[in-house]
Amino acid sequence: MSRPVDVVLNLAPVEPEQLAALLGLIRPGGVLVNTTVWMPAPTDEERDVRGIDLFVHSDAEQLSHLVELVDRGELRVEVARRVPLAELPALHADAAAGALPSGKVVVTPGD
Repeated sequence: MSRPVDVVLNLAPVEPEQLAALLGLIRPGGVLVNTTVWMPAPTDEERDVRGIDLFVHSDAEQLSHLVELVDRGELRVEVARRVPLAELPALHADAAAGALPSGKVVVTPGD
C-alpha cells in the first residue's frame, strides 16, 4: 500500500465518485485541489482533509507576454495533438479514460 500524500492535484474531469476516492490518498490535514469547473472538491472533515477549487481567470496582458516568449523561443510548448472543436466530446472521453498523449492538446476552431 502506498503512503498518504499531503496534496492531490486533480486536473482532469472525472466522475464525482472518482474525485471523492482521491480523498483516501491524502494524509489527515492534507488538501485535495480540484481544477475542474463541473463539480466542487469534496472534503473529509473527520480527517481534516480540505477540498479546494482552483480556477484561472485569463489575463490578456499575461497571455500576450507568453506569446512573446514563445515567439522569441524562450518558452517552448510541446503540442502533442490538435483537435477540432467538433471533436471536443471525444477528447473529454479520452481524458476520462487516461488516453491523452504526453504534451499539450490544442483545441482549434475548425478542421
